[in-house]
Amino acid sequence: MLRRLWLCIGLLGFASAAVAQDQVRLIADSLQITDAQTLVAQGHVQVFYQGKTLSAQSLVYDETADRLLIEGPIVLSDGSANKVLASQADMAADLTEGILTSARLVLAEQLQLAAANLQRVEGRYSVLNKVVASSCKICKAGATPLWEIRAKRVVHDAQGQQLYFDNAQLRFGGIPVFYIPRLRMPDPNLQRTTGFLMPSLRSSSLFGTGLRLPYFITIGKSRDLTLTPFFSTKGTKTLEFRYRQVFNKGSISLTGSGSRDSLLEGRNRGYMQATGNFALPAGFSLGLRGEIVSDPAYLLDYGYPAIDRLDSRAEISRTKRNEYISGRFISLHSIRESDYNASLPSLVGDMTFARRFSLTPTGGMGKFQIQAHSHARSSTVITDTYADGIADGRDLSRISLRADWRRNFYLSNGLQLAVLGETAADFYTISQDALYQGSKTRLHGAVATELRWPWVKSQSAGASHLIEPVAQLVLASNSRSSILNEDSVLVEFDEGNLFALSRFPGSDAVEDGARANLGLNYLRSDPKGWSLGVTAGRVVRADDPHLFSPGSGLNGLRSNWMLAAQLDTSKLKLTNRLLFNDDFGVTKAELAAQLAVAKLGLTVGYVHTVADPSESRNIPIREATLASSYALTRNWTGSLGSRYDFESKRMANANGSLVFRNECLLVDLSLSRRFTSSTSVSPTTDFGLSVELLGFGGSSAVGPARQCRR
Repeated sequence: MLRRLWLCIGLLGFASAAVAQDQVRLIADSLQITDAQTLVAQGHVQVFYQGKTLSAQSLVYDETADRLLIEGPIVLSDGSANKVLASQADMAADLTEGILTSARLVLAEQLQLAAANLQRVEGRYSVLNKVVASSCKICKAGATPLWEIRAKRVVHDAQGQQLYFDNAQLRFGGIPVFYIPRLRMPDPNLQRTTGFLMPSLRSSSLFGTGLRLPYFITIGKSRDLTLTPFFSTKGTKTLEFRYRQVFNKGSISLTGSGSRDSLLEGRNRGYMQATGNFALPAGFSLGLRGEIVSDPAYLLDYGYPAIDRLDSRAEISRTKRNEYISGRFISLHSIRESDYNASLPSLVGDMTFARRFSLTPTGGMGKFQIQAHSHARSSTVITDTYADGIADGRDLSRISLRADWRRNFYLSNGLQLAVLGETAADFYTISQDALYQGSKTRLHGAVATELRWPWVKSQSAGASHLIEPVAQLVLASNSRSSILNEDSVLVEFDEGNLFALSRFPGSDAVEDGARANLGLNYLRSDPKGWSLGVTAGRVVRADDPHLFSPGSGLNGLRSNWMLAAQLDTSKLKLTNRLLFNDDFGVTKAELAAQLAVAKLGLTVGYVHTVADPSESRNIPIREATLASSYALTRNWTGSLGSRYDFESKRMANANGSLVFRNECLLVDLSLSRRFTSSTSVSPTTDFGLSVELLGFGGSSAVGPARQCRR
């Protein structure tokens, strides 16, 4: 009797010539050589050969037949996450051929296939007979899994990572629900292969009920195509597609769909989007995007991402620590009912070069920027009316040069003094406009002094407080001219531009005159992991430049009060921003809150803005949004979402879903309702159901496994 004996079979002559070329290691409690041609190993037997591992209770090697007779329990591993378990086996010495009885094939520790016997062929194939396959956890022997596939025979191709079922029958809770003579499924180790993906059921008040059946096609290692047909009970025929390709230095994607339904009198409808990203020499990158849609209502009708403007572009850019270069060409097309595309800039081109650098001997940081911009409208009508805001056929080109500088000084009493300034020159060429046509030049400059006085306090418990009053005095040249404002109509006043020399987002408008930007910052940081930040301030002017609309909160000699607060804890994130006047009348309000506790996830949003015709908003906006999810159990999750319009006093949309996920099954049940209507879209109700068997290649992530009671 030998305890845990290592033995080289090849060295003792008990292996074939082929086997002897590689080292074979045998571990056993006892080893016996009964004759010149038979080796018997018993007790905790382990064999290691060419990356394979065999564990058994006893093993008999017959050199004449070059066979192994093995008694179990047997565990055979090929070095990956795949294993074969059996009660007994008759196998070739190199473990590539043989028959195992009462066998189980376990793939990637997920999918299990139990069979009366398993035959290994050429070290690649495993042929199983009278098979039950499932990835569901079973707590008691003989218990019925949540789902199972029963088959007369299953062939597993280890090299191709495929499973082939003969006379397959799908059962749920032991009840047969589906039968198919031949079935091919990827094993859990395979991520890409040609074949059907999991179908989903969709029911809509517009289209009726139909089945979406995706088919995935691999086209080499770098390309694939997914086709998803959808046919409904109301005659809708839709084919969705997605094509992807990866190159050495980039990728492209083409997605879309084509439909024929009864909503537009049998017209062909569709949508397509193409994107691409490529790495270019010298650190540049190329981005491509193209969109097209047959009609404004198509995206909403079919539940695709809702957009109100088609944006097609090509852009080359490079970003470094102190430099930014960009050039782009954009084609825009609005699908809003109220827009007239001929009078909107449909072709846009611009180029930007920006460079930041240190200045000597004056010190401080400076930046220089040059930008060229041009946009054109498809209309050839000369603009001659301006009260309605319609630009008709006006075209515009501009070259802008900008330079700014800032230097900080730190005084002995803790005060921080900054001196900053900027200068700009803009050159315009305008055509097809009766009043503004021609070439125009504008020079603009501004200087400012900024004073900050941070007060810091630390408490014994570790919390720190920072209070920082800020005052900024700005003198800007009066550069008002007959230049149109087309890129700075919508102005946001927030904590990000409270101390900016100009709050206009574009180049067509600049902020003139003398003014004081006044504010107060507060920050509390707690060692328990939460923080609170508050910023408040307003702008006071020497005279009213009449540049800002009432809805911006910046009009008049004194702007609205701006108040912004942010609370960040491990469970709650809260952001609030308010613009209100001296009478506490709210001009704009925005609230966003995210709560994440053990079982509940909640996101709440609220937006309020006053009516402002100059911002194309003739009525106020007051809307609230809700998105929530709750873990009902370890495996069940429910979610609810909605958007409510307080001005129209009705729900805009609502949705809900119920999802079950465990180690072997994913069920997603969804219901949504859109209440809004217009001349192109109607209120709709959609129902969706998808069922996915987990444990096969390319499936979704598994959920919590079933807990077995002891």
